[in-house]
Amino acid sequence: MDAAILIDSIPSLLKATIMTLFLSCISVVIALVIGFSTALIRILKVKILNEIASVYISIIRGTPLLVQIFVIYYGLPQIGISLDPISSGIMALSLNAGAYLSESFRASILAVDRGQMEAATSMGMTYGQAMRRIILPQSLRIAIPTLSNSFIVLVKDTSLVSVITVTELLQMSSLIIAKTFEPLTIYLVAAAIYWILITFFTTMLDKLEKRSSKYLAR
Repeated sequence: MDAAILIDSIPSLLKATIMTLFLSCISVVIALVIGFSTALIRILKVKILNEIASVYISIIRGTPLLVQIFVIYYGLPQIGISLDPISSGIMALSLNAGAYLSESFRASILAVDRGQMEAATSMGMTYGQAMRRIILPQSLRIAIPTLSNSFIVLVKDTSLVSVITVTELLQMSSLIIAKTFEPLTIYLVAAAIYWILITFFTTMLDKLEKRSSKYLAR
């Protein structure tokens, strides 16, 4: 291991790590909106939208993320929709994670005892009020472990957008290796950075889960 190469590479790898974090954070926010909206559409069985949501989830879960990235980046321009590599990567990551989060949200909402909805509506609450005040807080607590897992997977999946030239951590590692011919050193550093990121987010999400448990236990 060449220490000089390692030291010279650290600034570039850290800069690429910021891009990885940017992709992860933006994508997870969009995915949460997509996932929650799609879950509600399926639970409420909204006409037409329910069928569209089912097809969307089936297609996303039935195809590799890498193919979805290629379709968005190389395929959409053929129908007049051109996106830059970063936008394409965010779109692919968001749609992919949104489909899985939708199933997590749907399962967690349905896991709440139906009697609580009946009790809330019998007390005069509308369906929306009962969902917002009674059902959703409990379902969020149930969903946190699977949401955490989806976010961790999304952080690692950002490495796939390197195939469309987004200079995230893996792409930057490959560029440095092309110059230094030190694959072991650089890939080990990249792996260590991914591990630190995942450990940090896992710790934060575990704390969030414990705090939500205390809140609901009151």
